[in-house]
Amino acid sequence: MRVVPWSLCAPFAAASILAAQAPQITPAGDPSIQADTIYKLAVKASDHPDEGSVFLLDDGVVRVEADGRGSRTYRQIVQVLTREAAEAWGEQSYSYVSSRERFTLNWARVVRLDGSVISPAPMHEQESSAPAAAVDPVYSDVKVHRITLAGVEPGTIVDFSYTVETLQPIMPGDFHFSWFVTNSRLTRRSRYLVDAPAGLALRIKERNLTFPRRTTDVPAGRRVYAWATSEVPKVELEPFAADSNGIVQSITISAPLKWDDVAHWYAGLARDRYVLTPGLDSAIALIEAGATTPDDSLRRLHRWVAQDFRYVSLSLGIGGFQPRRPADVLQSKFGDCKDKATLFIAVAARLGVRAFPVLLNAGGRVDRWLPSAGVFDHMIAAVERPKASYLYLDLTAEFVPFGALPMADQGEFGLVVHPDGRKEEVTLPEDSVGANVEQVSIVGELSVDGIFRARLSDTPNGTYQYPLRRMFSKPLTATQRARFTEAFANALYPGATGDSLEMFDGRDLEAVPHVTVVLRHDHAAPTSGDREIFTLPISDLTTTAVLATLEGRGPRRFPIDVGDVVGPRELIQELDLTLPKGWQAELPPAVSAVSAFGTYRSEYAQNGRVLHVMRRLRGNTGILPPDRIGDLIDWLKARSKDDVRFIVLRRS
Repeated sequence: MRVVPWSLCAPFAAASILAAQAPQITPAGDPSIQADTIYKLAVKASDHPDEGSVFLLDDGVVRVEADGRGSRTYRQIVQVLTREAAEAWGEQSYSYVSSRERFTLNWARVVRLDGSVISPAPMHEQESSAPAAAVDPVYSDVKVHRITLAGVEPGTIVDFSYTVETLQPIMPGDFHFSWFVTNSRLTRRSRYLVDAPAGLALRIKERNLTFPRRTTDVPAGRRVYAWATSEVPKVELEPFAADSNGIVQSITISAPLKWDDVAHWYAGLARDRYVLTPGLDSAIALIEAGATTPDDSLRRLHRWVAQDFRYVSLSLGIGGFQPRRPADVLQSKFGDCKDKATLFIAVAARLGVRAFPVLLNAGGRVDRWLPSAGVFDHMIAAVERPKASYLYLDLTAEFVPFGALPMADQGEFGLVVHPDGRKEEVTLPEDSVGANVEQVSIVGELSVDGIFRARLSDTPNGTYQYPLRRMFSKPLTATQRARFTEAFANALYPGATGDSLEMFDGRDLEAVPHVTVVLRHDHAAPTSGDREIFTLPISDLTTTAVLATLEGRGPRRFPIDVGDVVGPRELIQELDLTLPKGWQAELPPAVSAVSAFGTYRSEYAQNGRVLHVMRRLRGNTGILPPDRIGDLIDWLKARSKDDVRFIVLRRS
């Protein structure tokens, strides 16, 4: 990418750019951009055979005020190159929060490459509430504005602009916006303008920019920050790409706040939300009745809140940030993360245990140097323990045992909020590899006529256990149990039937996850000449498809997130099979592959009549530079040498 001198940015009106004034963009147009000049940037489709569309212009203009109000206007001029892209760009949707924002579609038109108009406005517009999901529904005041454009086809240009005004910020004085210079398509011109009061010390974080920012004070006590560049190549994401990289160019701005301000704001919202009414006394009595220790009481409380209140979020207006009162949650029998955490904290206080809300972003990275209430989307509870660190509980994770956290929460930045508004900045704990282990054991025998009978035992721990807990969270009828057993056996070993299923209560968070089933396969070892070909009933852990994808790409650009390759987990599979007397297995070679990305080992042995097969895969975590992609490919190749799905058996 090259930096374009301001004097050469012809599509941007000279007076506006050189003075760095933020333009007043309305449905009448943008005085700072010469649209016909932008249209002349259209490319030859034959020069971009791998592109569906090209951004001729990607433009953002943001205006902020000290109280958090403001507006943001975005414009994109897109050249459509393929039929698939025409289908995508012909339908557009924009979302905004109706309780505190106002949306304006400034224009949306379709033009030819010479600028002549095909359709001056959308053929159809419709606005509706964002739909709530059937599972874990969220009812919000988010509106979705949809449009249908006519005449979009390869060789046309889609030009649209819209404005979202913030009439009331989430938190007074708060705002937080991001802009990506790079994206998944070629961008011929990119501009981002931020207009703010001159005395407002914005927090600005620039990431990997290859061009300078221009800052200018303008009349009326305003200051304009401008970023403009051209010919930004597209960025193609790569497998296992790390978030921290030197490729993606972005700009983030936020208000000059501190995490203390966010904590004080939330403490104020929640101040009167921990009151317990007499209606909760009977529920608390039941919790205490079966407990023998304070720890037992806390475990029973955790299970009650996590499992007996279904997840429903009423995120309407301030309800998207302020929790409902415990009495309301008890009466409705539902709540979202903040409702459940608040109920837990309130009842824990009655039990003599201090706990506090923790604000976080589940599965997303919060930049702790850019404080804002808007970066949080989740809440858990932190239980205070004497002479020990906090015990963190996610009350929306109904199948996660007491004291553990779901993977999406682990390692994230958290803001612990005390009742008086004090805060603590924490990093949530992460599981070690040893915490996430699944052991699958199959012990059986093979008859002379090729009938396989075995007992399979599966013991998952850590993150491996959650699917099984959900699967066994409801009692099964005899018919359901039989059908499930058959399906379970066939999924593990195609062609097998199952019987004698033993399972655990998935809702009992203290129960050890464990499943056993008896397998039978009548054609596990078909005859081929003087040999039998036995199909292994354990999973193939090679990654041929991933290996082919990595080898088929060009030079690596992104750092490698080791945790995305296998992750902090270990899978152990073992087969002990008793063969007919005198039978001998033709044993494949054992495989051992050790690298920074993980460890893989397999074993094949026969001791007397017992054939023993073991496969073990253990992952790592961390970030490695792009030049380690060769090591990853070598490791995957070494694993692929164990592409053994059959064992040849010789009769005596």
